[in-house]
Amino acid sequence: MSTPDSRQFGDLATQLVQESRRSTLTDTLLKYNDSLVRTVLREQRALEALITDAIAASPDQATFAPSLLLHQTALLRNKRCLLAYHAHRLDRLKDLYWTLGGALPALLSDAALRSRLAPAEVDFLRAYNTSLLELRGAFSAELDITAGITTPPRDLHVLVRVVRECGVVQTELGAIDFRRGQRFMVRRADVEHLIVQGYLDEV
Repeated sequence: MSTPDSRQFGDLATQLVQESRRSTLTDTLLKYNDSLVRTVLREQRALEALITDAIAASPDQATFAPSLLLHQTALLRNKRCLLAYHAHRLDRLKDLYWTLGGALPALLSDAALRSRLAPAEVDFLRAYNTSLLELRGAFSAELDITAGITTPPRDLHVLVRVVRECGVVQTELGAIDFRRGQRFMVRRADVEHLIVQGYLDEV
């Protein structure tokens, strides 16, 4: 069954899945396609109206028109495509969030990234960050869940070089002014988040 402009039902939703695929292949987060999502939602409403009309037009509930099955299948397929598109984007956003060690301000201050997000995605990141901070508060003395450690550290202290200035940071041993190019031997737990965020480089 075709829409008035001769497209097949589901063609637009397939484009959303193709965008997600392109995003995965290029390892980038593409701009949120608001117009396409809204068009697919309008198609969903049109399909729902066709299904409602087909049910109303069948006096015998046991024998529905074959078009009803077609429209129902198209409706469910569009729904799966919409969910897949949004799930892919949320997964990418969570990956970016963890890449920066849970530093939401640093993530949202990236103008290029911010321009590619929908307002609802910014709200999601804020809610996700709030939830993690609440979870983190319960056992922050024992474990830092935002630390991006892929291999267990061998030493409690680490030698770091300052890649980007991050100002004065309070550590267990006192305040340290991290200026670009300087090296420090510091407690790993005090600077792990700065290493993850790219301010410090482990030597």
